[in-house]
Amino acid sequence: MNAPIIVWFRRDLRLSDHAALSAAQKSNRPVIPVFIRDCVVDDLGAAPKWRLGLGLNAFARSLDDIASKLILRSGDAQTVLATLMAETGATSVYWTRAYDPASTQRDTATKAFFRKAGVDVKSFGGHLMFEPWTVETKTGGFYRVYSPYWRAVKDRHVETPLAKVTSLLSPKEWPNCENLEDWRLGRAMQRGASVVLPFAQIGEDAAQYRLEQFIQTRADTYKADRDFPAIDATSRLSENLALGEISPHQCWHAGMRALLEGCAGAEHFLKEVVWREFAYHLMLHTPDILTRNWKPDWDKFPWNTDGTHSDVIAWKQGRTGIRFVDAAMREMYVTGRMHNRARMIVASYLTKHLMTHWTIGKDWFERCLIDWDPAANAMGWQWAAGSGPDAAPYFRVFNPVSQLEKFDPQSHYADRWIAEGKSAPHPDALRYFDAIPRSWQLSASAPYPAPIVTAAEGRARALAAYEGRQF
Repeated sequence: MNAPIIVWFRRDLRLSDHAALSAAQKSNRPVIPVFIRDCVVDDLGAAPKWRLGLGLNAFARSLDDIASKLILRSGDAQTVLATLMAETGATSVYWTRAYDPASTQRDTATKAFFRKAGVDVKSFGGHLMFEPWTVETKTGGFYRVYSPYWRAVKDRHVETPLAKVTSLLSPKEWPNCENLEDWRLGRAMQRGASVVLPFAQIGEDAAQYRLEQFIQTRADTYKADRDFPAIDATSRLSENLALGEISPHQCWHAGMRALLEGCAGAEHFLKEVVWREFAYHLMLHTPDILTRNWKPDWDKFPWNTDGTHSDVIAWKQGRTGIRFVDAAMREMYVTGRMHNRARMIVASYLTKHLMTHWTIGKDWFERCLIDWDPAANAMGWQWAAGSGPDAAPYFRVFNPVSQLEKFDPQSHYADRWIAEGKSAPHPDALRYFDAIPRSWQLSASAPYPAPIVTAAEGRARALAAYEGRQF
C-alpha cells in the first residue's frame, strides 16, 4: 500500500481542481508526477509546442514549491511508464482524459496493456465539464447543433472545483529526469519566440489572475464588447485552457457567481465555455471533423487544395490587401493569438473569397496559435467554411470590409497591426516584421497591397461555386 502512484500529466498543468492528482494525494502514498514527450507532443505545431515548453517550466516550479518534482521522460508512453514502474516500484498510474483521436487511441491501448499486467490504471475527468458521451438527445444520439446542446447542459450540475493540492508524499528516491531545455520545444519558433513571449500569460497563477480580472472588470460588458477586436473585452483564457492551467469548472463557477450577482454579460461567457464543450462533443462522436468535411456533401465543393498558391501565400503573410484579414494574421504572429471575430473573418475569406480548402487554414493555425486546441480549431474552421455545424439556413459569406467598418469603426485594430503607409506605425505593427520568417523579405517601408480578391468579387465567385454544385 506504500507503492508510489505515477500521475501522468498531459493538458492538465495545474495543482487545483485536478481529480487525478487529488486522488493520488488522498491515497497517502508517494506520488511521482510525470510528463512524457511522445509522438503526440512531437507532432505539435511550432507555437503550441513552444507554449507547452513554457507551461511545463512553470508547472515544474509549482511542484518544486510543494517539495515535489516533475519527472520528464521522452519516448513511447507505454514503454516509458513501464520503465518508470520498474525503476520506482510504482503500482498505479493515474491521468486526466484526453479526447482527440491520437490521444484516445494511445490511452486506450495503454490502459488495456497495464490492466492485463495487473497494474492499477485510472483515468479521470477534468479537461471538460461534461464527458461527451453523457450528453445525449432525447433519441439517444449526439447533438449536431450548438443551441440545443446549450439548452441540454446549461442547467446541469457542474462539479465544484477541487481544492489546490499543497503537499505530496515523495518517493524514497526520485527517478532520473530529462532536461527540458534539451527537448528544444521552442526550436521551430525561431526569432518569433521573443516577440510573442511578452503577450503570453504562463502558468496556473497567471490563469487564475486572468479569470479574476475578467470577472471583476470586463464580464459585465462582455456580450456587448466581445466582437470589437480593438477593445480588451475577452478573457483570453483559451491560452490557459488549452494546457489545462485552469479548468473549465473553475471558469464556469466564476461566471455563474457573477451571473447570480447580476453581471449582464456573464451568461454569454458561460455560453462560450460550453461552445468549447460542444467542440469536444463533436470531435468525440465524429473524429473525422479534424480532417474531413463534417458535412460529406461538401466534398463536392471546388476548393483549391494547393497550399503554395500565391493567394494562400498572401493570406499567410497578411498581405491580401483586405485590412481586417491582414491585421488579424499579423496579430497572430505577434501575440500568438487572434481575436475571435477576426478568426471568423480570416477563415471565411480564405475558404470562400479565396476558395481554399479549410484544412490549409486549420493546419496553419495549428502551427501559429499558442492557444491551439484540436477540437475548437477544427470546428471553428469547418463552421466558417460552411462544411461544419453551422445551423444557418443559407450560405454564410462574411464581407470583410463591412465587418471591419462595423466592428472597428475608428480603425484602431487595423492601425495597431498594419504598418505600411504610416509615418509613425504602432509598435505592434512593427513587431510583425520581427516575428515573421526572414525568407518572406517584407518590410514596413513596402507599399500596402491592393486586394488580391475584393469583397464583392470573392462573394460572387463563392456563391456561383455554391449554387453550381449538387448539394
